Amino acid sequence: MLQTVRSYRGMMTAPHHLASQAGLRVLQEGGNAVEAMIAAASTIAVVYPHMNGLGGDNFWLVHTPDNKVVGIDACGAAAANASIDFYKDQGLAAIPSRGPLAALTVGGAVSGWQAAQAYSSGKLGGRLPLSRLLEDAIYYARTGIAVTATQASNTAGKLDELAASPGFKELFLPTGAPPREGAKFINTRLSNTLEQLVKTGLDDFYRGELASSLATDLTAAGSPLRLADLHRHRALMVTPLQVNVAGHRVFNMPPPTQGLASLILLAVYDRLGVQGAETFEFVHNLVEATKRAFRVRDRHLTDPAYMDRDPSSFLQNPALDAMAADVDPARALPWPDLSQKGDTVWLGAVDADGRAVSFIQSIYWEFGSGTVLKQSGITWQNRGTSFSLDENHHNALQPHRRPFHTIQPALAQLSDGRVMPYGTMGGEGQPQTQAMIFARHVLHGQNLQQAVTAPRWLLGRTWGSEATNIRIENRFDGAVYKALIKAGHDIDVVGDFDEVMGHAGAIVCHPDGLLEGANDPRSDGQANGF
Repeated sequence: MLQTVRSYRGMMTAPHHLASQAGLRVLQEGGNAVEAMIAAASTIAVVYPHMNGLGGDNFWLVHTPDNKVVGIDACGAAAANASIDFYKDQGLAAIPSRGPLAALTVGGAVSGWQAAQAYSSGKLGGRLPLSRLLEDAIYYARTGIAVTATQASNTAGKLDELAASPGFKELFLPTGAPPREGAKFINTRLSNTLEQLVKTGLDDFYRGELASSLATDLTAAGSPLRLADLHRHRALMVTPLQVNVAGHRVFNMPPPTQGLASLILLAVYDRLGVQGAETFEFVHNLVEATKRAFRVRDRHLTDPAYMDRDPSSFLQNPALDAMAADVDPARALPWPDLSQKGDTVWLGAVDADGRAVSFIQSIYWEFGSGTVLKQSGITWQNRGTSFSLDENHHNALQPHRRPFHTIQPALAQLSDGRVMPYGTMGGEGQPQTQAMIFARHVLHGQNLQQAVTAPRWLLGRTWGSEATNIRIENRFDGAVYKALIKAGHDIDVVGDFDEVMGHAGAIVCHPDGLLEGANDPRSDGQANGF
């Protein structure tokens, strides 16, 4: 059994141990939490290449000791050429999920690193050079990493739909077959790309020589993205959404992410009076709160420039009280409604001064669009497939529109002075797992690692799965499953530590400086402190 990791000077948690170690080394050298996260984020882009990368997006929540929380939105918009007519003129009723036509939004991840480094140097006294922060990522891309079980299984399992994507087989099947677990995986082109960013600066990705290379390769592959789309992109500094849950302040990202759904879920659950975890009441009420949150999400959330409601209006007491009153304590609301899936990594960092970062990075589905750019070795995301080609849909495709995002990092300022960055990968599972971890640890008193390790469930889809019922791990008491079925829940009991439940993690910073960290046994990661 994993135990909660504790230390006082700094802590890093990530779903791959090499990324966690990269961030920890920066903390040990005197870097701040934001600098540590840049190191970890660039490293995990190399060592978990099926989950995230430079061709994807990321979002940040940064807490400082004065209790200020800022957000960084590094979400890329749709190409100028990407319109409903562009796809319908090619005889398509929906945006393809794979291949170059799925690569229709700008990759914002590097701009997130850039904005975070600017905030670190300008506001937090960060001084480590980019050469140091990208050092581990460059090393592992050039010398190779051991293929994880999840990379091996996803390469084999998704090969039929990815094999035709430009550049995919050349990078991910160097021997002509899916790699075995433990095989060495090298991406020399990506190491060269990272070295160029060190030499020319991160802005080169969007407005320099590298941007020209990316645009050339995207055009050659058949993507609608062009150089002008890269030129216009910049990460945004945003004000996070927040809600009160049992006296604690919980933060998440505003639209176009589903952060609002995460906050609604917790706030509704808080109103239902559940007394403890691991019971029928615990599972049932969290599931029912999820359904109410997802209905708001699926009817309203999109690029905030196109929304007709202020997202914060759903976090006001009357709206939350009404959703809680709609929950039947004994019967399940019929489901499913709409659903989303995705593929992601979540990482957390806290430094000795109490600065905390909750961070998430994604290429959407496993391997994104599957399109690998010839010169840079970058795999491009397929986040734009979340757009609809129905012009009346609330998330209809339009040029330069930003796509709906399942990914969102969470952070809480607890009433006793503790600060808790936490999160997970896993499409629709993200709000649900966030709520389970928060409820178990903060509301019901489980220790941090126990809250992450404990059995989980998933309502709706996640990365790599089409199911929309409740998949629930087999470690609950048998009476819980019987009561859920009796209440009308459609459940599917799965394995004990099923990867479909995501890769979660959390760090808690106490007022006296004690740091507690947890990482998911379902992942390849570690929580490391010093």
